[in-house]
Amino acid sequence: MKLTEVIKNAKKPLFSFEILPPLKGENIDHLFEAIEPLIEFNPAFIDVTYHREEYIYKNHPNGLLQRYNTRKRPGTVGICAAIMNKYKIEAVPHLICGGFSKEETEDALIDLDYLGVENVLVLRGDAIKSEGSFVPEPNGHNYAIDLLHHVVNLNQGHYWGQEKSDNTGTNFCIGVAGYPEKHFEAPNFKKDIQYLKQKVDAGADYIVTQMFFDNQKYFDFVKTCRAEGINVPIIPGLKPLTTKKQLSILPSIFHIDLPNDLVDAVESCKNNQEVAQIGAEWAIQQSKELLSFGVPCLHYYSMSKSAGVKKIAQGVF
Repeated sequence: MKLTEVIKNAKKPLFSFEILPPLKGENIDHLFEAIEPLIEFNPAFIDVTYHREEYIYKNHPNGLLQRYNTRKRPGTVGICAAIMNKYKIEAVPHLICGGFSKEETEDALIDLDYLGVENVLVLRGDAIKSEGSFVPEPNGHNYAIDLLHHVVNLNQGHYWGQEKSDNTGTNFCIGVAGYPEKHFEAPNFKKDIQYLKQKVDAGADYIVTQMFFDNQKYFDFVKTCRAEGINVPIIPGLKPLTTKKQLSILPSIFHIDLPNDLVDAVESCKNNQEVAQIGAEWAIQQSKELLSFGVPCLHYYSMSKSAGVKKIAQGVF
C-alpha cells in the first residue's frame, strides 16, 4: 500500500524506522535480528538504505593500479522483498543517483515494481570519499529531482530510451528528503525550501526529514513549507544519541546543530551506557512533543541497532 494511503487511513500516529543493509559476508539473519525487537510496535513501514561501494587502489610492480572493492552492501531490492515476505510490512527502498546509470536505475525500479514494492525514497546520495563533491555516473542522474522525474515518468508509462508511451506504468509513491536545518549545499534556507517545493510540484508524495534534535527546527520547517504551498505529509526523522563521539560526528556528517542542554548532559556522562540513556530520554521527549504537534508518523534512524529505538518506542507508543 502507498504510504500516503497508510497515513490517510491511520487512526493514530504511525511508527517506522530505517535499517542498513548488512555488509558483504553477513547473511539475512543479521537484518532480521535488527528488525525483530521492533515488530511489536507495528511499524507502518521500514526504510532500507543504500550505500555506495567504496574502493581502494593498490600499486602493482608493473606500475599499474588495481581497484579493490572494500565495502559493499547487498542491494535493497532483495532485502525489501525479504522484509515484505516475512513481516507483511511495507518496505521503502532508498534510490540514489550516485553509482547508477539511468538504465540501471530503471532496471531497479522495474524489479521493485514486479515485486509489489509501491514506495520509494529518492535521494541524490553523498559523494564517495575519493570525491571532493558529488560526481554522477556517466549517463546518470545529477540531482534528486532528476531521479524523481524518472520515477514519475515511469509511473506514466514512459520508459527510458523508448519513444512509445503506451506501456503499463508503475505505481510508486515517491518520498523525498527535507532538511529542517537546510541542506549543506544550499546557499540559504529559503532557496532550500524552493528546491523542495520544486520536488513536490514535480510529483513527490511525502517528505521525510533529516535528523534533528531541536523540535523547534521542525516546527519552523513545517510552517515555512506550508506557507510555500508544500502540503504533502512531512514525517520527522529522529535519531537517539548513543556515544559521546556522536557529538562531533553527527554535526560533521549531517550538518546539524545539537542543543546546549543535550550536549552538556552527554558530556557529563561517564560512559556510553549513560549516553545511550540520555539519548533515549531526549528522543522520548522529542517524540511526545512531536505527537502533540500532530505529526503523521515518527520515523527513527536505527542504524540497524534496535535497542535504543525499542526503549524509545516503549516510552512513546
